[in-house]
Amino acid sequence: MIRVNLIPQKRRSDRRDGSQLWLAVVMVLMLAEVVALFVFHGFKNEELDDQRRKNAALSAQIDQSKSAVANHAAVTQKLGQLRAREEAISKLQSARTGPTAILLELARMLTAGRGPSVDPDRLSQLRRDNPLAVFNPAWDARRLWLTKFSEEHRKLRLEGFAQDGEDVSELARRMNLSSYFADVELLPANRMTDAATKVEVVKFALEATVKY
Repeated sequence: MIRVNLIPQKRRSDRRDGSQLWLAVVMVLMLAEVVALFVFHGFKNEELDDQRRKNAALSAQIDQSKSAVANHAAVTQKLGQLRAREEAISKLQSARTGPTAILLELARMLTAGRGPSVDPDRLSQLRRDNPLAVFNPAWDARRLWLTKFSEEHRKLRLEGFAQDGEDVSELARRMNLSSYFADVELLPANRMTDAATKVEVVKFALEATVKY
């Protein structure tokens, strides 16, 4: 009679089945981890691509800003050159016409019946406030004559002769009222006798700032 023990064989089969189940679980977990890694990698790649697009857009904006700034500097420099040129032209025109205007104003002031170029409202106010500051329209300008006229850097110097000190004061008064002169200053005068006419006269000089 032969006896067969089946119990050990059943245990070995159970162990084999358990090992296979555990191996299957490990494989599933590893597969899930690989899938998760692929998903995470894809997500990070999308983030990286998005950041690259943002960086590219920002770089384009920076390049555009640099180009605009460069153009602005060039335009500003060109405008500065144009302004300097206009200012130089204006100074040349002023230097050419200014002395002529000053001479014409002096001619008006030294013409009988004429006077300085002055605002009428200002003249009326002066007549009310200080009548002594207003020019004398009846003054005979032939009582005074000029011998020297020089102007440099808007600084004018006049020299001449007058019959008396009041004639010199009248000229200074008219220049102070004129829109073409400022800071009129009478310099010390001398009385002398004219060699040709033997008439006593006043030799005077005055300085002023010209406005043109």
